[in-house]
Amino acid sequence: MNVLPLAQPGQTPLTVLTIAGSDSGGGAGIQADLRTFAMLGLHGCVALAAVTVQNTVGVKAFHEIPLEIIAGQIQAVTSDIGVKAAKTGMLASAEIIGCVAETWRAEGQAGRTPLVVDPVCASMHGDPLVHPSALNSLRTELFPLATLVTPNLDEVRLLVDIDVVDEASQRDAARALHALGTQWALVKGGHLRSSQLSPDLLFDGTDFHEFAAPRVDTGHDHGAGDTLAAATASALAHGYSVPDAVAFAKSWITECIRAAYPLGHGHGPVNPLFRLHGLPDGS
Repeated sequence: MNVLPLAQPGQTPLTVLTIAGSDSGGGAGIQADLRTFAMLGLHGCVALAAVTVQNTVGVKAFHEIPLEIIAGQIQAVTSDIGVKAAKTGMLASAEIIGCVAETWRAEGQAGRTPLVVDPVCASMHGDPLVHPSALNSLRTELFPLATLVTPNLDEVRLLVDIDVVDEASQRDAARALHALGTQWALVKGGHLRSSQLSPDLLFDGTDFHEFAAPRVDTGHDHGAGDTLAAATASALAHGYSVPDAVAFAKSWITECIRAAYPLGHGHGPVNPLFRLHGLPDGS
């Protein structure tokens, strides 16, 4: 697979921002985002939106960060450091989503800085990570600001009430998501267990782009969605087109899943640290 160019010693790397929640188990959330940013050679900045009480078995509780602190973090980073791209993850309430959207616009980032919206609605164990009222705020306030949205099939069902079971329904879901105002919609097919492949479908309102990879037989895939979105944002920061950024992220997450490891008593995390040992092609 191709990799993103690394900054040379003494050279300032490109910066990317994650606006998301913390995973105390270290497998998903901002922890997964920062691992991916680092392994891809970018400087990761953070606007923490929630703290979860979480391990490999499930989410026990979560605490929302005050709105003024969320907004302040975004303002602090964009006004001083600046970012080439950003992604969102767990935004637990309608109020938090509205705060992020308002701050993003107020800081002049809307339409200027690529924004990947990973609409995290529930953990992989099915534990809710947003209040029900937040779903409509995702649709009406954040999606219109997004360069790309990256829901999995469970999130698609919650957001547009379409049960993706085959290629036709995946296309219907992509159309419905795009109609909510995002520039591009990616319907991830990792949960489409009827397929021997893991098929992702990207749509810009006109053209469909398909990305498929062999399905990796593993129970350790915690943080896969966060990692895919973080890798996409990283590629967008480098100036990749959206289809090229998704293609890169798809190959990246496939290798991260191949390198996943067991942890605790539940689902272990995907593993971007594989790059420390070199890629399969020797790079």
